[in-house]
Amino acid sequence: MIRTALATISALLALASPAAAADDFIASPTLRASVTVTSDVVRVGDLIDNAGSAALVPVYRSPDLGTTGALPVAQVLSVLRAKQVIGVMTGDIKEVQVTRLARTLASKDLENAVASALERRFGLGDAANIAVTFDRGVTEMRLDASNSGAMQPVATRYDARSGRFDLAFEIANDNNPTPTKLRFSGTAIEMVEVAVLTRDIDRADTLKSSDVALERRPKAEVTGEPASRERSVGMQLRRAMRAGTPLRAADIVKPDFVVRDQAVTVIFQAPGLYLTTRGKAIESGAEGDTVSVLNLQSKRTLTGVVTGRGQVTIQGASQSAPMVPAVEQTSSLKRDKAPAPVDTAALLRNLVQAPASPAQIAEAQIPQARVSQAQAKSE
Repeated sequence: MIRTALATISALLALASPAAAADDFIASPTLRASVTVTSDVVRVGDLIDNAGSAALVPVYRSPDLGTTGALPVAQVLSVLRAKQVIGVMTGDIKEVQVTRLARTLASKDLENAVASALERRFGLGDAANIAVTFDRGVTEMRLDASNSGAMQPVATRYDARSGRFDLAFEIANDNNPTPTKLRFSGTAIEMVEVAVLTRDIDRADTLKSSDVALERRPKAEVTGEPASRERSVGMQLRRAMRAGTPLRAADIVKPDFVVRDQAVTVIFQAPGLYLTTRGKAIESGAEGDTVSVLNLQSKRTLTGVVTGRGQVTIQGASQSAPMVPAVEQTSSLKRDKAPAPVDTAALLRNLVQAPASPAQIAEAQIPQARVSQAQAKSE
């Protein structure tokens, strides 16, 4: 009977021993090789697993925001023993890496926040066109990782004349009901993209692609509508301008196809008639402009439209204009009376000398009609 009882107790002890050993293994504090923290102190629970009641005990000051520090294992164990934490399993760990998490606000993020707070206010335009410069040359800002909220502007001051701003922001904090406050000051200026001359340009020069570059300039420097690069290439300036000057839409004009005192080709066009002669431009003009030219043969001043480089066209009247029938004009001719000779050269000079009216065209055609009618009667 006693032997049976002892055997039973031995069996129970044998079953209980592995379970107790397992419980002791799980409960053993174990050192971590890598640690991340969000607060300004490192606690026992950050360094080891299974810290128990000592988990919240602070042991080290955290590294700077967004940085990583290294702690030798011997030093860690010494500090833990001082906090009554013993029996820590270290394995083959030589040092512990401690990283402090942070929220990093890059300078671009801060600039965008300021520009968004000023967008379409105080006479400014879109945030994308507002250039922000901080007084203290802010490169980036690191906040505790608990500051997870968006930057909300709560106070805004701006001087449109100087471009100075003073803005206050708040960021919600997960660990604190009081939001984190930030304040920035500096200058904010609206910029525009404008075509800028890369070299000195004379009035008569035609702008080439290499003469114009795109730059962002303060809007205050460009009065009026800024000229685009695409619109500027191939055009001329209203006046000579220096390199680096921003171009406005009012500064550019279509290139002159005819220049004052230039020898030009004068074209007279009418239905069924096309004549050319030489002339001299009295004034400059671009394509489509109306200019005056001097007929070098007759010394008369004509008015026409610039239709090409060195070319002025004078349009005659339409042939559809009513004309007196040639037969009625010649019905009084007698068979024995010879028609007057036609001066063809004079006729052509008269046509070129000035835009012909329907009556002039009729007169120019009458002599030829008389000759034809007289020949018909004589036959």
